[in-house]
Amino acid sequence: MKSDKPIECTGCNTFDVGSILDNSELDVNVEKIFADKEAAEQTLAQLIRKARDTESEPAQIRSEISAVEGGYKLNAKFTFSCQAEVVIFQLATRSI
Repeated sequence: MKSDKPIECTGCNTFDVGSILDNSELDVNVEKIFADKEAAEQTLAQLIRKARDTESEPAQIRSEISAVEGGYKLNAKFTFSCQAEVVIFQLATRSI
């Protein structure tokens, strides 16, 4: 039986992850500007590879690269089957 109050242990700095990862966030939105289209396409390919490495069920990926003043804008939305995958993907793509 799950309690409404998270389980915490202040002595060991732990807490019940289930009360944080409640599957309310399944999307990751990425928006970046690049100097050229090739750089935007390469970054999108890296993000897709990371999503595929993370997913347990196929993630839905919608993306668009459009010309803007000063370069190219990448807009991408990744929808995962659970919030844990969102967190893993975000951690894996922090440096991209």
